[in-house]
Parts: sequence; structure tokens; C-alpha cells
Amino acid sequence: METRRGPAALLHLLPLLLLLLLGASGFLQSYAVEVDVKDASNVTCLYAQWMMKFLIKYETNSSDYKNASLDLPSTVTHDGSVCGNDTQAALLAVQFGGGHSWSVNFTETNETYQADFIMFTYNTNDAAIFPDAKRKGLVTVVVKDSMHPVQLNNVFVCHHTTSFEAENVTQFFWNITMQPFVQNGTIGKTETRCHADTPTAAPTVVPTAANVTSTSTTTSSPAPTTAPKPVENPVTGNYSLKSGNKTCLLATVGLQLNVSQDKPLLININPKTTSTDGTCGNTSATLKLNDGNSTLIDFTFIVNASASVRKFYLKEVNVTLLNHLNGSVILNADNNNFSKWDAFLGNSYMCRKEQTLEINEDLQVHTFNLWVQPFLVKENKFAIAQECSLDDDTILIPIVVGAALAGLIVIIVIAYIIGRRKSYAGYQTL
Repeated sequence: METRRGPAALLHLLPLLLLLLLGASGFLQSYAVEVDVKDASNVTCLYAQWMMKFLIKYETNSSDYKNASLDLPSTVTHDGSVCGNDTQAALLAVQFGGGHSWSVNFTETNETYQADFIMFTYNTNDAAIFPDAKRKGLVTVVVKDSMHPVQLNNVFVCHHTTSFEAENVTQFFWNITMQPFVQNGTIGKTETRCHADTPTAAPTVVPTAANVTSTSTTTSSPAPTTAPKPVENPVTGNYSLKSGNKTCLLATVGLQLNVSQDKPLLININPKTTSTDGTCGNTSATLKLNDGNSTLIDFTFIVNASASVRKFYLKEVNVTLLNHLNGSVILNADNNNFSKWDAFLGNSYMCRKEQTLEINEDLQVHTFNLWVQPFLVKENKFAIAQECSLDDDTILIPIVVGAALAGLIVIIVIAYIIGRRKSYAGYQTL
């Protein structure tokens, strides 16, 4: 296989530097890659140009969890790529960084082609990306691609962001142009667009984090106007996870993000455009919410292991804000030191009043009408709820009564002292 050379189209791997402003985190480098795979006759058989990024959650030696961001470096190889034919799958494979690799295979069926499986392997021995990682070595994640069949000789194009979540890894792809099974070395002139790029599937204009970075991204689109501040509380959404055929996690909550970097912005999460994913376990559970590939929120719950009375509580919240125009990461924030929303194991936790989760100095998550049970869900129903103190109005009664009694006692004591002084002064006159 050979790679393209020359300024126009004959490039091996074309890096295009994007500067993404991440608040206080500084600037983050991201690169586009162009790969031209040639067959034995030195003719192009597979062409691809795209951008991608990975967010990986990993365990440290102290048993905490951290989030790593892995971007394409300027140097990428594509060893092992295969042209493919009507009997053999095509394979696009790239290697980068300290032992990381990514590949996708394409199959040809009935005059169409489509992506089949995506395989991503990351190396936790890369200390620059995974400092203090407990697990050392290569970790492989395989996901099924959701790409629809594309007519042979057509070029598949998708500028919008596509993401896949599996095994604590979220993969992001955008600005994709690719064609496997290229005929006679000529890349097709007809484009097949992904559903997200079609006008009918344009993202709903709601307050999103994309509005706060219109001046810091390298998109050529017109700068969006400043999003209005939501005047109402967010809509309450119902979310759940299943393990097999059984529901293992239930959550009802209205979510609102308060972003304070650059210009203050409130973002209401829309349950109608939010998908759910995550994992259930005996001692830990994670609920992943994805609102239109623009806002990703992960809630991680754990069960206390040392106490005699077992309780669950919220341990970690991770939030990622994406620019829905080009998929660039605007903000990624994580707090894994929470001890909130605790209840006895087998019960649920409820708090109807507004609560605030401080993720970092630039981001807060506000919750409304919260009801959650991450463990031991039975018959798809919430168990008995332990309510937060904010909801318990009955505690105000003894407080008010006690304050009134204390005030009455103070008044009586003062009146008694004043009366004693007057009596004493009368005796002196006599």
C-alpha cells in the first residue's frame, strides 16, 4: 500500500490542527486524518478522512476513577489496512500515540457497503494519558457501528458528531468522508449523507454549550447568537437501565447545567432528545445520559463497603459539553468526591426540591424532582423512598415551637429581672 503525496490530494496522513478552548483547562490539540489505501497495482481502494476523540474512564491505584482524554496526535500510521472485495471485508486501521490503535471493517452486500464493527485498543501503560492507572496494558473495546448501507461508488459524508459508548469509553467522530471498495481507483462523486446532516434532522435550537464557544472554534459557520437564559425549570425525565430483561436502575429527574466559563449559561436537559446507557452492578452503577450528542452526563453510584448498615450514595458526576456543529469538546468536568443522595440499600432516594452539585468552578448541575434507585430494583418500581431534609417540612414544626418557647422563656426572665430591680429600689426608699 502507498499513501498520497502532494499538496492537493496526494497526502499520506493530513493533520489539521484545531484549537479548542476548554475554559481553565487551556488549549487542546486535535487532528484530522486522511488515509489513502492502495492495492497491489498502486490504485486507491479505500479512502477516508475524519476526526475522532476518545474519553476514557479508568481506575487508579487508590481505587478512585479518573477520566482521560485521548486525541489523535500529528503522527498516525495505517498499517494493516485491507482493501477488501465482495468476499473479504475491507479494513481501515490506524495506530497512534503510545500503543493505541483503532479500526473499522466494511462489508459489501447487494451493491451496498456499510461499516460493521469498530475496535478501539488503548494502552494504559501510556502514563501521559493514564497517570497512576491500576490496570496496566492493552484494553480493547468493540462496538457495533450503526451506519446504514451506502450505495457502492458513493462517498459517505457526515459532518455532525457521532458517538459510541461502551465499557467506560466514549468515542466521538465528526467531519467524516470515506469510501471503501473504491472502483478503478476513482473516488465517487455522489455523496450519501448521514441522517444528522440532512436538513430535516437539523438539531433543535435550544440553549446548548455550543453557543458559548462560537468565537473559539475553527468552524466557518456563522457565529450563533447568545442563548437565552431558561426562565423555567427543566422538564422531568424518566430514565432506566436494564440488565438482561430486568430493570436494574430507575431515575426520575429534571436536569439543568449552569456553565460559568466565558459567559454564564443555563442549559436545560431535554428528556425527549436524551438517550440512556450505563452499567449495573452489585456495588457500583453508572447512568449515562446523552442529550443530542451535545451534552453527556454520567452519574456513578456505589455501595459503602465498610459500614455495618449498607447504603448507596452518589460518588461521581462527569459532564462533557460538545459543539454540535463540529463535535469539538467545549468542556469536560468531573467530580468523584461526592457523598450525596444516600439511602439504605433496597430503598430509593427522593428530593423534590432543587439541589446543586458542584462539579468544578465552571460547572454546576441542578436537579429537580429527583427520585433514584440504582440498586435492587424490583418489578420495575421504585422502593420506599428516603426523602432529603429539604423535602421534610415536618421538621419545621418542632423548630418553630422550640424557637417560640425559647423566646417566651427569655421574655419571662427579662420581665422577672426588671421586676426584682423595681422591688429592690422600693425597699431602699423606705
